[in-house]
Amino acid sequence: MGSDPQYAKYPVLSLAQHIFTLTNPSSVESTKQISLQKLQDAISEHKMAPLYSFLAHPSEGILNGLGEGSVRKPPSPNTKRVPGATSMISKRRGSGTFGFPWDEMLYEKLKAENEEELESIQKEEDEAAEKAGDTEVQAARGKRAEFFARIGDKEKAISAYESLLEKTGPLGTKIDLVLAIIRVGMFFNDRIGIKKNIDRVKTFVDSGGDWDRRNRLKAYQGLHLLTLRSYNLAAPLLLDSLSTFTSYELCSYSSLVVYSVLAGSVSLKRVDFKSKVVDAPEIKAILGDGEDKLAALSGATAAGPGAGDEEMKDVSSATPTPAGTAINLTMLGSSSSAQETETPIDFAPLAGLVRSLYVGNYRAFFLALAAVEENFLSQDRYLYEHRGWFVREMRLRAYQQLLQSYRVVGLQSMASDFGVSINFLDRDLAKFIAADRIPCTIDRVNGIIETNRPDDKNKQYADVVKQGDALITKLQKYGQAVRLRGSERG
Repeated sequence: MGSDPQYAKYPVLSLAQHIFTLTNPSSVESTKQISLQKLQDAISEHKMAPLYSFLAHPSEGILNGLGEGSVRKPPSPNTKRVPGATSMISKRRGSGTFGFPWDEMLYEKLKAENEEELESIQKEEDEAAEKAGDTEVQAARGKRAEFFARIGDKEKAISAYESLLEKTGPLGTKIDLVLAIIRVGMFFNDRIGIKKNIDRVKTFVDSGGDWDRRNRLKAYQGLHLLTLRSYNLAAPLLLDSLSTFTSYELCSYSSLVVYSVLAGSVSLKRVDFKSKVVDAPEIKAILGDGEDKLAALSGATAAGPGAGDEEMKDVSSATPTPAGTAINLTMLGSSSSAQETETPIDFAPLAGLVRSLYVGNYRAFFLALAAVEENFLSQDRYLYEHRGWFVREMRLRAYQQLLQSYRVVGLQSMASDFGVSINFLDRDLAKFIAADRIPCTIDRVNGIIETNRPDDKNKQYADVVKQGDALITKLQKYGQAVRLRGSERG
């Protein structure tokens, strides 16, 4: 059961990030050109004819939906639209030109090479069926499934993996096959398929999956929940994965740290936020300053509710520039199967967000939040869709953290603490108050904010009355039903 993971090489999920970058209005032109070049190189290297057609075909490609390609042809009647296709991009079709060129000669060349390789795999399978045993036949079928995953043919890849799964005995291999199907779904952002297969692989893991595959599943579940905006459910899974992470086919370790920090920041209570995010050695190794980073890497940092309080420093700026904040780690959304020369990532905004929220430096927190939105939320395909919700929830968290310590707060004082105008603070708080997210009232005449602290005893009394009323109503309905049945017997 402790065998090494299989079928983990394809698909290369970093290519899905490059596809997203091409259509992302928040990406700069130079980044789009780099993504375009890497995507074109990968298509040529891996002979990805189906993916090339899916993206760039003049009449059917999701990037060239209005015929931006060099050749215009009528749609093929045999072409099927992949479920979730348009959700791979950040713009709707027809809203702009993405500049993905179509080369008919290249496509035909790639298609011919695909057919030749598929024939070779079929020949290998036929020979194995005649001269060898079931193991060799399964190996040839595994090559076919990985071939379809490599070239970007979603339907055939899933069908091949499913066929292989039916004839597979070892539980570890079954888990690896379902995880491969999940990654195909993640590449094409097929959330329904991902959810179904995560439920399926959980049954396999619960029936006897080994330690490594259990930990890998945590990362898969956490990332999927992140895309569904279930940050409260994703946070414990992602944070637990940090110390045992091996799912490099899913994302890089630095990406996992980013996802874990964001999920934990928005969903964990303050005590858990301190122990699992602020003081976590795995996170300090990425986000910490020089001394904290060295201590975390050497194992000297001890995580815990009270650890490191004396070393917690204030934040004077959301984008500090100490030496060494730009770290050359694997970029967001990349995969270990496609190592690339990558631009160093500046984690300073994320580190500033965590530190400023914990110490209560709200002016720096707002600046850091804006920087995190620009540098992380708006650039990552898993985070982009919910960036507005995340920013709103983080503002709410900061407001709640400040107001819970006071009975009355001056409106001007609070606006100054957050570095915003009184009018902005009034409008922003009003939305949360109307939604019953913050128990307070705003008195603009006197320029104060009064918090309405909930009375625990009164709340308990109200709950008892409410539950008692519900119980009495049920008993009355039950009594009526009993009387009716008694009259029928009479």
